[in-house]
Amino acid sequence: MNAIQWSTRALKQLRKIAPRDNAAIRTAVSTELRDLASARNVKTLANHRYQYRPRVGRYRVFFDHDSVVRIVSVEEVKKRDDRTY
Repeated sequence: MNAIQWSTRALKQLRKIAPRDNAAIRTAVSTELRDLASARNVKTLANHRYQYRPRVGRYRVFFDHDSVVRIVSVEEVKKRDDRTY
């Protein structure tokens, strides 16, 4: 079992998110990140300043893990279409 710490930045970002999405993120973090060995939606990041990220709907929750899971940032991924690039 891992302890989860939220950074001040991540908490501020979380407050700006709609209540339904906010609840989904908090639920996913508390269930998925308690035990990283059994987490199924967590991706290890290469060439990125944070180590891991799970997807929660259209949001990405970036975190680092040493002895404690430290949530660093919550970011929304905008919809991409044919005109994006």
